[in-house]
This record gives sequence, structure tokens and C-alpha cells, in this order.
Amino acid sequence: MCVERLRGGSLLPRAAHFHLRTLELFRLAGVEAEVIEQSAREFLPEGAIIAMDSLAGAKLADIIASLNDGVDAVSPCRRLFISQPGLEPILRRRAQTAGASVLDGHDVVAFDELGSPNDPNGSVRVVVRDVDTGAERSVRARYLVGADGAHSTVRDVLGVEMDGRGTFSKSMTIYFVADLWPVMGDKPLSVIYINNARFGGFFRLAKDCQSGFLVVNTVRDANGNALDDAAVDTSPERLVELVRLGAGVPDLDVTITGIARWRATSDNAARYQRGRVFLAGDAAHLMPPNGGFGGNTGIHDAHNLASKLALVLNGVAPPRLLDRYEAERRPVGRFTVEQAYTRYVLRTAPHLGADTAQPLEPDFHVEIGYVYGPPDATGSCAHDDPRALQGCVGARAPHVWLTGDAGRSSTIDLTGQSFVLFTRAEGGRWRDAATHVARTRPNLPFQTVTVTTANGDAFAEMYGVDNDGMVLVRPDGFVTARSDTMTSDPSDTLASAIIDALE
Repeated sequence: MCVERLRGGSLLPRAAHFHLRTLELFRLAGVEAEVIEQSAREFLPEGAIIAMDSLAGAKLADIIASLNDGVDAVSPCRRLFISQPGLEPILRRRAQTAGASVLDGHDVVAFDELGSPNDPNGSVRVVVRDVDTGAERSVRARYLVGADGAHSTVRDVLGVEMDGRGTFSKSMTIYFVADLWPVMGDKPLSVIYINNARFGGFFRLAKDCQSGFLVVNTVRDANGNALDDAAVDTSPERLVELVRLGAGVPDLDVTITGIARWRATSDNAARYQRGRVFLAGDAAHLMPPNGGFGGNTGIHDAHNLASKLALVLNGVAPPRLLDRYEAERRPVGRFTVEQAYTRYVLRTAPHLGADTAQPLEPDFHVEIGYVYGPPDATGSCAHDDPRALQGCVGARAPHVWLTGDAGRSSTIDLTGQSFVLFTRAEGGRWRDAATHVARTRPNLPFQTVTVTTANGDAFAEMYGVDNDGMVLVRPDGFVTARSDTMTSDPSDTLASAIIDALE
């Protein structure tokens, strides 16, 4: 059950930039094609992200020259832009088709845990309230996931504090209608950062350049000093003035359709879990929108946790498997929050000092190059170029195109429903071991994939195993064990790897 405060979802075109791993998850969920179609209705398919002094003015920098430069080597998917109102109905339909129910117009106001986390009969009693009538009722569930945003009630009830840099700007998003086709219609641009003598922020425009929004993070006084309270004046006249200043068109006909005040923050929750209650998305981490990491990271949280919940609820793994959610996702959250902050400083607020931010990591490292494992001294995860990780334990299983009798598919397409054992043709003893393990664990979702000779070189390059090696991928698509060559007892090796992955 999803308890949703809004009736019918978000009406404002929030979000937009969805990354490679997110599209891979949409692909595995069977909605990638629908998402691509909706994206094409709203935005150009391959846009750039640049910095300008105004839409009609001079280009200051190329941030991403083309949205999908280099992605074909690392993923079967492509980045795209889609607004929250365009995406939410697709995800809602998919969830309902899978058997979920959505309780619209309700808030969670209280909850308490019944029984210990390891009690098979334990549950969480949740009090939900109708936002219109105030009527309350109780719902009981095995687990509660608080994905209730920046001002999370679930996080507050748990008493979980936020760690990080805190708030560094009182920002606003101005939603507007204006004809910007004369200055933007022939430019394949998706996000345009604006830095001039008056303010710093960014535009995102609809495909027809007739509407969009302007984020304002900093304004500047008469002496050019940056002020981080950009939302101090939200009068209609001031909002129109800012859109015109950003557009570089002094007499632009502008209609303001909405405004959202918000705080630019870089924080990570001190805990992602207590007992049967978990935090995900903005409830677990807050970051500025630069790079589009917030929504994507939340989706990855949900996928990691859902995979573990499925194994526990289906009786495949013990409840203690769920303790790994925080251990894996919190360091990733910390890393991503810091990378979003670095992009904010470099793109919008250099007055904060680039020397106080973490070094800028390439987007691929952040999107699909993080590794589950012990955090570093800063509390962040290990990370690298996904092309260099070669399927190391804790990394996302690399993308390789495999061609066989059934046609072409990506290794990504083969993950997501079960444990997957990848072997080469010479790995017959591994496949025999997998058959043995499957017999001893009849409820274990498990499949084997034999990489043929025709695909062997590409597989070896990306996975780094010899002809008689193996890579074991868990149901969320991350490598849980590997052996570069055959071991003396492959059945024992594989059985031990499964136990380690489940417990």
C-alpha cells in the first residue's frame, strides 16, 4: 500500500533528469518504452546542459555537451528528461498492475512497532489521516517505508537527525508561461544555467518553449555580492523581473503560474532504518537539484530495499538481511549528496568556495560507478569509472550485449528477478554446482547464463574473468561474488556465496 498525501499526484513539473541506472530499472519493470514516449512528448531527446548569462545572451560553458555522450558503452539505456506529472501516472499504473493499492489524500501521522524486527509475527501499526476530513484509521503492515519527502513525518517520529552541510540557500522555483521560441527554439538545450550580475540559477523549458520553470538560488546586490536568500521577495512583479532577466528579453510577456519556496540543503540521515521502519528518497537524503541526483537516488534506494523485502517476505532470506539496506545505501547517499553540492557550488554559487567541496567526480561514477562495501573516512562509498570496475563485488553488474538464438539482450536484462550466475562455456562445473545449490534451496530465485564464445571477448573485458571463472549477481543487479578461475569445490564456493548474500 502506498499512502499518498496528494490526490492524483503532483501537478507541478518537478524533477526531469533521469539517469542511466533509473532507466535500467524502468526497463526491468517493463515501463521503459512508455517513459521514453512520454519524454519525447515533453522534451528533446538529446539535449545539452550549458551555462549562459541569459537565454538570449552569451554561452559561458558547456556542462554536458549532449545528454547521452558515451552512454552506449556502459548501458542499454539512455538518459532522458520527463516531468513528475508525466512519470507518476506510468509508475502508478505499473504498481497497481502488480497488485499495489494507492491511498490518495492521506498522511501518515503516527506509527508504532509491534514485536521485534526478527519476530515473524511482528508488524507496524500505522495511523493514516484523510487530509480533507481529518478522519483517522489504522493500517497494519509487516514493514513501513518512509518515502515522505524532505519534511518526513516518519523520520521525525523515529527521531532521526540529519548530518551534513545544512541549508545554504533559501531558493525558489518560478513556474511560468512565456513564448521563448524566438530565443530558444533552434537550440537543443535541456537545462540552461544562468549566471549574470543579477542572479544565479537555471531554466528548464518545455519542448515547445512556451512554458517552463526558473530556479533562483542566489541573487546579487548592487555591488555584485551574492545573497543566499533568493526568495526574500516573491511579489508578482519581482518574479516577472527575474524571468525577464534570465531570458535576456526585457519586454517578455510572462504569466506566472506557480511558485515554490524551498531550502537548498546537503544532508544525509544519521540512520536509514530502525527496526521495521526504513527511510528512502528525500526522507533519507537532501541535496540541491544540480545534476538531478535527488529523485534518481531515491529510486535506487527503493529498488535496493524492495529487492531485500521480496527475499524476506517470500521466505528466502531471514529478516536480518534488511539490516544491509542502511549499510549499503547510506554511504551512497552521503557520496551523492556531496557530489550534488559540488555541482551547486561550481555551477551556481562559486562564492561558497570550491575548496570546501569534494572534488568533482564524473557523472558515470555517481550514476552507476558506486560500490557497496565499507565506507571511507568521510562516510562515502567507494566509486570508480564503471568501465574499470569489471564486475567487482559490490558493483553494479556491467552492461554487455549478448547475442544468441533468442536475439540480442543486455546482461542488465537478465538481472532483476533472481540470482544470476554468469559463466563462460568452459564453466560447466559452475553450472553443475548451481544445479546442486538450487536443489538444496527450492525457493531460491536462481538462473544460470552461459556466455558463448561469440560474446566471450566483450564479456571478459567488462567482467574480468577467465574462461572457467564465474560472476554471481544478486536480484538487484549487483555483484555478490566472483571467482576469476575455477575453484577446487565450486559447489561449496557457490553455496557459501549464496549464504553470504542472504544473511
